[in-house]
Amino acid sequence: LLHGGKIMDFKNAEIITAMVTPFDDQGKLDLKRLEVLVNHLLATGTQGILVGGTTGEAPTLTESEKLTLISETVRLVAGKVPIIAGTGSNNTQSTIDFTNRVAEIKGVSAALVVVPYYNKPDQRGMLAHFKTVAAASKLPLFIYNIPSRTGVTMEVATIAELAKEKNIIGLKDCTGNVNLSHIVAQVPADFLVYTGEDADALAAKTIGAKGVISVASHLFGQSMVKMSQSGEQSDYRVSAEAMQQLTPLMETMFSAPSPSPTKAALNHIGISVGGCRLPILNYPADELNTLYNKLKI
Repeated sequence: LLHGGKIMDFKNAEIITAMVTPFDDQGKLDLKRLEVLVNHLLATGTQGILVGGTTGEAPTLTESEKLTLISETVRLVAGKVPIIAGTGSNNTQSTIDFTNRVAEIKGVSAALVVVPYYNKPDQRGMLAHFKTVAAASKLPLFIYNIPSRTGVTMEVATIAELAKEKNIIGLKDCTGNVNLSHIVAQVPADFLVYTGEDADALAAKTIGAKGVISVASHLFGQSMVKMSQSGEQSDYRVSAEAMQQLTPLMETMFSAPSPSPTKAALNHIGISVGGCRLPILNYPADELNTLYNKLKI
């Protein structure tokens, strides 16, 4: 196989949670709350954890906080599920430097590296960025295609070219299932393709993606596992019913800038994760009951 041993870390990882970062009441990283959160995720169906991603409010974390968060998550997970660490930026050399600092933390399976934002590279620039990072990185990489946040779209041909790189083992993609179908058709069979859109989770599976890197799994992990497993067993009626019930819940979790609704919901069910850091506001207090009712929590 092209991509080697690290692929096996993700053999059973169809539902990967893009984990929120717990803060205390003063807005500082809270490792006690992290332990409760990690245990909750592992108990409710999470099959992998992404640390320090968008949902984890990575843009507002210091490098020191990110390293502490990743180290402590690795310790708490204790090898039960694979861990991906968000290490990408819009600076190629900084991405390499930080990725290799993270690589020193034993127990991280891969790094997630986003398409450079703000700079708006063309396809050639993206190829050069990811190939340079992959060649210098001591961790295998997932590339992350999210045009709504980066301002540019990594094209299918670019992804197919990068999928030939030995140290690039997978993709998180937020361009929708039509595009995802083209990607799956053009990458090696052992390349790990995940949708980053909760609402596309079932459709992505049916076109050959590995699974979903999810926000909704913070609350609905067991239902998502049921949806995914039923699809594998070819009982698509059960999968479809599960997805129909999940879709409005997933939409509600993005009813305000993420992770504001997710943090509010977790706090409500007794998994204290604190608030958000600016520029993301906490969920409006006068709308919380409506949120809880829509989420049925």
